[in-house]
Amino acid sequence: MTSADPRKGPQEASAELRAGLRKLVREDPSAGWHVGARLRNYFLTGLVIVGPVTITLYFAWWFINVTDAWIKPFVPTAYLPDTYLPFPIPGFGLVVGIVALTLIGALAANLLGRTLISFGEQMLGGMPIVRNVYSALKQIFESVVTASGPGQAFQKVGLIEFPSKGLWSIVFVTGETTGEIGRAMPGSEGDLLTVFMPTGIVPPTGFVCFLPRSEVVFLDMTIEDAAKVIISAGMVTPESQAKLRELAEQSRRNKKNNGKPAPV
Repeated sequence: MTSADPRKGPQEASAELRAGLRKLVREDPSAGWHVGARLRNYFLTGLVIVGPVTITLYFAWWFINVTDAWIKPFVPTAYLPDTYLPFPIPGFGLVVGIVALTLIGALAANLLGRTLISFGEQMLGGMPIVRNVYSALKQIFESVVTASGPGQAFQKVGLIEFPSKGLWSIVFVTGETTGEIGRAMPGSEGDLLTVFMPTGIVPPTGFVCFLPRSEVVFLDMTIEDAAKVIISAGMVTPESQAKLRELAEQSRRNKKNNGKPAPV
C-alpha cells in the first residue's frame, strides 16, 4: 500500500481513499468460489440426468441377456440368426419368449388348451411339495395380472394409522376381505379391506393388514407415485415431480424465445 502524496490536498487524498474503498468493494474475493459452486451444480445436474438413464439401460441390457441365455438353447440352431451372422443379435430370445407366451395364451383360450392345462395341473396336484409351490405361485401371478386391469379397487392407494396413533403409512388396497377372515369379525363382513403396507427399506416386503373401510383414507395418488414416495424415503413426491416438469417446460419455452423469459 502506497502512502498518500504530501503535495496533494486533503480533499484529493480523501477522494482517492473513497475510490480505493469502492474498488475493494467491487472486487469479489469469492469469485473463485462462485465458479466452483457453478461447476458443482453442473456436475450434479449431469449426474441427475445421466444416472437414471444409465441404470435403466443397464438393467434393460441385463434382462435381455438373461432372457436370451434362457431361451436361445431351446431354439433350433437353424432358426437362430447367430448361425448365419458373424455377430449375435441381442433380444432375439426375448422376442421368441413373447411370441411363445402369446401362443400359449391363445392355446389356453380354446377347449383343447384348457384340457391340456387341466391335465397338467392334475399331475402337479399329485406331487406333495410341488403342488404347494405351484398353487402359491399361480395365485400370485393371477393377482398381479388381475391388478393390472383398469378400474380395480386394489389399484387404489390409501393411508392408515400405523404403527401408532397419529402416525400414518401408505398402503395399497388389494381388495375386500372375504372368506374365513371376513367372517371371523362379527358385523364386518363385506366392510373389511385387505391392504398391503410395504416397508421403506425393502419395498417388495411388507405387512398384510385387514381393517375396516372407515379406517382407510383413500388418496388420488397413483400406484407409481406412491411407489416413488416409498422407495425414495419421501424425498420424491408427486408435487415435486410436477414442479420439475413445470420448470423443464418453462426452460424449453425460454429456449424457444431465444433466452427471453416466457410470458406468464
